[in-house]
Amino acid sequence: MAVVDAEAPFLEGKEEPLAGVSDFRGRPVYRATSGGWRSAIFVAVVEGAGSFVYYGVSANLITYMTGPLGHSNAEAAAAVNVWTGTARLMPLLGAFVADSWLGRYWSIILACTLYVLGYGMITLASTLLTQRPSSTLDNDSSSNPITPQVAFFYVSLYLIALAQGADKPCGLAFAADQFDADHPRECAARSSFFNWWHFSIAIGIAVAIIVVSYIQENLGWGICFGMLCTVMICAFVVFLLGIPTYRLHTSIVGSDSPFICLGCSLITLARNSGFSFHAKRRMHEDEDATTNLEEARGVLRLLPIWVACLAYGVVFVQITTLFNKQGHTLDCHIFGSLELPPAMLQTFWPASVLLFVPFYDRVLVPALRCLTGTPSGLTQLQRVGTGMAVSLAAMCVAALVETKRLEMAREHNLVEDTEAAVPMSWSWLVPQYMMVGVADVFVIVGMQEFFYDQMPSELRSLGIALYCSVIGIGGFISGTLISLIDRITRKGGGDSWFSDNLNRAHLDYFYWLLAGLSAAELALYICFARAYTYKDKRDF
Repeated sequence: MAVVDAEAPFLEGKEEPLAGVSDFRGRPVYRATSGGWRSAIFVAVVEGAGSFVYYGVSANLITYMTGPLGHSNAEAAAAVNVWTGTARLMPLLGAFVADSWLGRYWSIILACTLYVLGYGMITLASTLLTQRPSSTLDNDSSSNPITPQVAFFYVSLYLIALAQGADKPCGLAFAADQFDADHPRECAARSSFFNWWHFSIAIGIAVAIIVVSYIQENLGWGICFGMLCTVMICAFVVFLLGIPTYRLHTSIVGSDSPFICLGCSLITLARNSGFSFHAKRRMHEDEDATTNLEEARGVLRLLPIWVACLAYGVVFVQITTLFNKQGHTLDCHIFGSLELPPAMLQTFWPASVLLFVPFYDRVLVPALRCLTGTPSGLTQLQRVGTGMAVSLAAMCVAALVETKRLEMAREHNLVEDTEAAVPMSWSWLVPQYMMVGVADVFVIVGMQEFFYDQMPSELRSLGIALYCSVIGIGGFISGTLISLIDRITRKGGGDSWFSDNLNRAHLDYFYWLLAGLSAAELALYICFARAYTYKDKRDF
């Protein structure tokens, strides 16, 4: 005890060190000098910067692919969706590495290193691509072999996706770990933290779309990517400054690893799916085995909810692809000759998040608490379901707006004039962006809290990875649908739904298809949510 006191001479009295956590050197930590908002803010800054640089690339990536890379609309949309899907699925691998071996703290360190390397490489790749002969961009991209410059660009992109895998399951979980769930004040702070975490991420996204899209369109892609690399380096430094205050949960390796225990428990459940009398008796004889089996059952019960959320992921990925392409066909003038970059329309998505999070946290939750008697206003599953209903409405609105845009193009004889803007204001796209943002506050934050809370404490990085993978699988589903529909609708020389000439395309049909998928998803989700039992008796 004398050694501990010597290391903490300024502590009053005999404050006990916190159980189950340590600092980065393995030493005991104390509530007065570690964790809480003071530590979570450092993590929030680096994660906000991570969102800034990620969306600085992804928000306008389809424009880069149809421009300097020379891809068609369908090829570019599918490529962006596959890359987005990969970036959102990699957290499953990252969660395994973090929870069973590396730990969340060191995973974030690794992610920041990979981010700096990836954004440095993509800066170099974009510079190399500008030096390609212009004749290579004039040919049909489908007949051009992949050049070393293009291959290097894709390697850079997928290195960023790998960094996302190490970062996304650990950033939010590590920040939430800074709050002690057994301490009343810190537990209450953690509940509010999930809302404000999404608020900070939305700030990063909004600033990225406004600043980065302007730089990309006016100063060049190489300068833009170099700026993103610089931002990530600065964010890495900020994260390192918070090291003395962090609370680290010790990772477990070997046969006691939570992933190993979960895997063994799942195998046991499969072998004893009938749960005979003798199997039950054997489980009751071993308390640890019984606990592990209960946790395995809890993880399996999350899977139907996860499956029922996938259609939302398909809707979500349209923000940076097809919504973006729509904006390029509209009149984007604001005042006189001042023109809004089409990619900047995406700002209305995070802007709606920034406006709605304070309203939800400070107004809607207290009002709903009085009506429902639930401390959080809505249960976690009710919150997700509400967001799904909003996203369904958003796709219906998007389909109606696209139908109107096509009618305007036909009325003004602009179907074949791909260079002319349709005489229809950019403001028509604002509702669909803002509705997806409102759906975000319900679905994304709800999934984050639900999967984090309902996972065993040792596997909470996996819980965050499950939420990320919803968007990842959604990206793959969207990419597959686009490729399949493009191939079918082009047969016989017809116009593809995703024609390079959007005035001859039918994005409205695709949006109605997604609305139908969203409706089926919502019905399935309601069935699964009603049958779900939370892992303890607290109100959610």
